[in-house]
Amino acid sequence: MKKTLETIIKKSLESLGIKPPPYIEIEVPREESFGDLSTPLAMALAKQLKKPPRTIAEDIVKNIPDEGIFEKIEVAGPGFINFKFSTGFLYSSLKSLLEEGSNFLREDIGKGRKVQIEFVSANPTGPLHLGHGRGAAVGNALANLLEAGGYTVEREYYINDAGRQVKLLGHSAFARYKELLGVEYPFPEEGYLGEYVKDIAKAAIEDIGDKYKDSDFSEAEEFFINFSLKMMLSVIKKDLSDFGIRFDTWQSEQELYQKGEVQKTIDYLKGKGLIYESENALWFKATEFGDEKDRVVIKSDGEPTYFASDIAYHMKKIQGGYDELVNIWGADHHGYIPRLKAVIDALGYDREKLKVLLVQMVSLMRGGKPVQMSKRAGEFVTLKEVIEEVGADTTKFIFLTRRQDSHLSFDIEAAKASSAENPVFYVQYANARINSIFAHAEEKGIKADSLQEADLSLLEAEEELRIIKKLLTYPMIFEAAVLNHEPHRITFYLQELAGIFHPYYNKFRVVTEDRGLTLARLALCKAIRTVLKEGLGILGVTAPERM
Repeated sequence: MKKTLETIIKKSLESLGIKPPPYIEIEVPREESFGDLSTPLAMALAKQLKKPPRTIAEDIVKNIPDEGIFEKIEVAGPGFINFKFSTGFLYSSLKSLLEEGSNFLREDIGKGRKVQIEFVSANPTGPLHLGHGRGAAVGNALANLLEAGGYTVEREYYINDAGRQVKLLGHSAFARYKELLGVEYPFPEEGYLGEYVKDIAKAAIEDIGDKYKDSDFSEAEEFFINFSLKMMLSVIKKDLSDFGIRFDTWQSEQELYQKGEVQKTIDYLKGKGLIYESENALWFKATEFGDEKDRVVIKSDGEPTYFASDIAYHMKKIQGGYDELVNIWGADHHGYIPRLKAVIDALGYDREKLKVLLVQMVSLMRGGKPVQMSKRAGEFVTLKEVIEEVGADTTKFIFLTRRQDSHLSFDIEAAKASSAENPVFYVQYANARINSIFAHAEEKGIKADSLQEADLSLLEAEEELRIIKKLLTYPMIFEAAVLNHEPHRITFYLQELAGIFHPYYNKFRVVTEDRGLTLARLALCKAIRTVLKEGLGILGVTAPERM
C-alpha cells in the first residue's frame, strides 16, 4: 500500500510542478476511522511553497486521478491527507501477496551493501547471563532483518581474551585446583566465585592430574589461563548454538597482539600526529575528534589499555571494506561511544557509518517476584538455565518484545504459560491454528491448490477487511525496521496480527458448506500464515505446525 501511495503522491506533485522530496512520510493513522494511511507531507512543504498546508494538501488531492484505488481521500486537521483504499485494491494486493510470498513482503533496501554486526562479545570469564542473551537475540534478529532487506551481512563475536579479567579467571581456576587437591591456597581478590570455576578446576585435574599441585601460579599461569579460556569459550559457543545463534567469524583480541595489529595501528596514528607522550604514557588525541578528553593507549608501566586493542580491532573492521559497522553493546558502555567515534574519525572512516546499539539489562522475575543475579558472586541465573526452562523460541521472542535500549522484565512463569499472556505462544498458536484449519479442509476434500480459484471479493466482513489491511502494512513495518535497525517492530506487528486473527477464528467458521466462501477464507488464512512465518523467521523463532 505504501509504495503505491508514494508513487501516486509523487505523480500528483510532479503534475503541480513540485519536485517530490526524497522521502515522503506515510503512516498508519492512530484512529481506524481516519483512514488506512496518512501523510503530513503538505505541512512539510508549507515553508518551501509558502502556502498554507491545507491549500497544498487540497491541491495534491485534486491532482490524484480516480483509478479505483481509493474509496475516500480527505484533508484533515492542519493539513494531513488521509487515504482509505477501495476493496478492489485490497483484494488485488492480497492476491499479489499470495502469489509472490516473501518477494511481496520484502524490499531490496541494502542493494548488496556490506554490513558487519558485532554482538554478544561477552568476556569469556563465565557463562552467558540474560543480558548477553538479549544482545544475542537482538543481534541475530537484526542480521536476519538486514539480510532479508538486501544487505550482505557478517556476524562477528569479539573475544576479549587478553588482559586482567582473563588472568583473574585463570588464577581463580588455579586456586580451586589447589583446593580440590587438598592444598591450602589463598583465593585471589575479586576472583570468580561461581561453580563453573570449580568445573574448570575438575576438568584440569582430569587433563593434567596433580602436575601443578606444588607450584606457584606464576609457573602454571599460561596453562590455567589458556585452559580456562578454551573451556569457557566452548561453553559459550554451545549455549549460543542451543539458542539458535550463529557467527561467521570469531575475532580474538590476543590475535591482534600476536599479529602486531595493535602496534601497527598505534604507529599509524603516530604517523598522523595523533599519538603523543605525557607522564610516561602514550595518549590518543581524542579531543580533536569531539571526545571530552584525550585517552591513554599505553600506560606508564608499558601495559596497553583495552582501548589500544579496540583501536586496532576497528582498524581491521574498516579495512574489511564494510559499508556499515554495527556494534551491539551493554548499556553500561554508553560512555565509551564518543571515544570510539573519535577513533573511527581518526582512522579516516565516516563516523556515521558506525552504529552502536545499547542493550539494557534484563530483570528476571518468577511469578512477579525478582530473582537476584550477581555474576561476581556466582549467584546469577544463566541464559542456559532459562532456555532449558522456557525454551529458546520463547526466550528470544520475549527479549524482542521491547526496543533494545528499554528495560525488560522477564517473568519465567508468564513465559511458560499457554495463554495470551505469553506473547510467543499467542503468535505461534495463530500459525498452528491455521495449520489445523488446512488439515480440516483437507479432510473435507479441499486441496491447497484449489485456492487459485478463490474469489477474494467474498471476504466482506469488517474483520476480514481489517486483517487484509493489516497484512498489507507488513512491507511498511519491514522497511521501517530495516532502516531504523529495530527488529522489535516485527515483534510488535506479529502480536497485533495474532491479536486480530484469534478473535476472527473464534467468530467465523473458515471451512463451511459454501465452497466459494471457504476458499476465500482459506486464502486469507494462507496469507496470514505466510506473514507469520516471514516475521518469525526474521526473529529467529520457529513457526510450529501444531501446539
